[in-house]
Amino acid sequence: MTPRRALATATLTVALIAGMTTALAPAAGAAGTTLKAAAAEKGRYFGAAVATGKLSDGQYVGILNREFNSVVAENEMKWDATEPQQGRFTYTGGDRLVSHARANGMSVRGHALLWHAQQPGWAQNMSGSALRNAAINHVTQVATHFRGQIHSWDVVNEAFADGGSGARRDSNLQRTGNDWIEAAFRAARAADPGAKLCYNDYNTDGINAKSTGIYNMVRDFKARGVPIDCVGFQSHLGTSLAGDYQANLQRFADLGVDVQITELDVMTGPNQANIYAAVTRACLAVARCTGVTVWGVRDSDSWRGSDDALLFDRSGNKKAAYNAVLDTLNAGTTPPPGSPVDTNAWYVLLNRNSGKALDVYNWSTADGGRLTQWPRTNGTNQQWQFVDSGGGYYRLKSRHSGKVLDVYNFSTSDGAAIVQWADGNGVNQQFRLAESSDGYLRLINRNSGKAVEVQGASTADAANIVQYFDWGGSNQQWQLIRIG
Repeated sequence: MTPRRALATATLTVALIAGMTTALAPAAGAAGTTLKAAAAEKGRYFGAAVATGKLSDGQYVGILNREFNSVVAENEMKWDATEPQQGRFTYTGGDRLVSHARANGMSVRGHALLWHAQQPGWAQNMSGSALRNAAINHVTQVATHFRGQIHSWDVVNEAFADGGSGARRDSNLQRTGNDWIEAAFRAARAADPGAKLCYNDYNTDGINAKSTGIYNMVRDFKARGVPIDCVGFQSHLGTSLAGDYQANLQRFADLGVDVQITELDVMTGPNQANIYAAVTRACLAVARCTGVTVWGVRDSDSWRGSDDALLFDRSGNKKAAYNAVLDTLNAGTTPPPGSPVDTNAWYVLLNRNSGKALDVYNWSTADGGRLTQWPRTNGTNQQWQFVDSGGGYYRLKSRHSGKVLDVYNFSTSDGAAIVQWADGNGVNQQFRLAESSDGYLRLINRNSGKAVEVQGASTADAANIVQYFDWGGSNQQWQLIRIG
C-alpha cells in the first residue's frame, strides 16, 4: 500500500491533392530504447513515483528524465502535505514536481485527494458533517489549484477493506456517510473537468472479494452518472502474480473506465523479472490500460527496503526486470488475424511514424473538412467509430461531426486527399484493416486499393492525411487505441 488546441481559426479550402509524396522519413516503429519511448509507441505512458527531495540527486534525475514520461508525487500532494492546518494550503512540493514534469515533457498523476491515512492531525480529530465539509473543501481547493496540470487524479485511495467481506474500510471518512466517495468525485469533476478521475487501491490484483466490491461500486457509479474515469491497481507484488490479473483489468475496462497500474513494485527473487513482464503484457493486452507507474526509481528509493522491488538497483543500474519490461513493451501485442474491431467502441488512431492522432482539423463539421494529424488529446474530433459496411470493410465515423472518412471525389490517385463527408456508404468511404506488425494496422480504401497515410511521412502538427500506394511504410500504420 502507499507509504505516504486550440488551433487559430482559419478558413480552409480542401483541394484535391495530386502527385507523388515526398521522400519518406525513417520508420519510428523501431524498438524503443527507453521505457517511455517503448511505451509511447504502444500509446501508453510509463511513470514513476517521485520524492521531490531527490530531484537534487543527479543520478536519480538522470534516470527519471531518461526513462519515464509520467510522474506521481509519493507524498507531496497528500492531505497532510497540502493542508497541514485547516484552510491553510501549501503546494510547494506539488508545484515543484509539476514544474519538473513540464520542463521534461512528462504528464502528472495526482495522488491522492482523500485517504484514511496521512491525514493532518486536525482532520483526524474531526468527524461527522464537519469532517465531510472539510474533506470536500480539500478536494475542491487542491484540484482547483492543480487544474489543467494533472492527467489523472486518485480522488479516493484505499477505501475498501481487506479480507473476504468486499465492504468499505471503517474510517473516519466512511463514518461521514456511505456517499462520501461519490461526493468526492463530484467535487473533483467540478474543480477540474479535464482530469481523469480514478479510484485507487491495493490487494486488488486478481478477482477477489475486495476487487469485486470495488467493481460493484464502479458499475453503480457508471450507471448513475457519477463521474469516474479510471481505476488504479497499485500492484505491490510478492513472488507471484494472480492468474486472473489480466481478466480482472479487463472486467473493469468493460465497465467503460480506463485502468492503470499505479504503484508497481515486485519483491526481488527469481520471478521478479517474469512478474514485471507479465504485468506489462497484461496492460498491453487490455485496450483501456493507459499506463504503468512504478513506485520509485532505484531500489534505494523504495519504501519496501530490502525487497529491492524496483527496476534499477541501488547503484542506478538496469536490472533484469528492466530488460524484461522493455522487451515486453517492444514486443507489444498483435491482434489475431482477422479479428474484428468493436463497432460499439470509439478509437483514437495513432500514426506509427509520428505518434500523432488522426484529427478533424479545427473541429470542422463541414463536408470536405480536412483530415490531419495532431498530438493526441482524445478530443471528439480525434475519436472514430468503425461502422460495418460488410465484406470486411468499415466506414470510420467522427464522433465530433458524425461524418465519415472519405477519399475526395472517388479519386484513385496517389496523394488524393482524405476528408470527412456525410455518410453515403460509398466505396470511397469504405476501408478494410490490413495488419502490419506489433498491433499496427493499415487502412485500405475499397475504391482505390490505396492506404491511408500521413503525407510525406511528416511529423508536423496539421500534416495532411492522403491515400497512397500500399507499401507498408510506418506513416501508413495506425494503432487503434480504444477509449470508450
